[in-house]
Amino acid sequence: MTADPEVYDLKGLNCPLPVLKARKRLSGMAQGARIWLETTDPLAVIDIPAFCSEHGHQLVSTQAAEGGHRFLVERG
Repeated sequence: MTADPEVYDLKGLNCPLPVLKARKRLSGMAQGARIWLETTDPLAVIDIPAFCSEHGHQLVSTQAAEGGHRFLVERG
């Protein structure tokens, strides 16, 4: 897969909405597909990694971004 992963803007949403919306989006993606999740919720740095490990997705990268964080997730 050579295309850049799409970016899913979850900024402005608070727990648990970023995880719930990410789960719904990932469920419609092919296994191995990647997506950037962009959040401003401070709890996302705990919630997104926990969600990935619980649901068999791979957290490829975590980056601090202006006002929040970005998470590159590969669908498991």
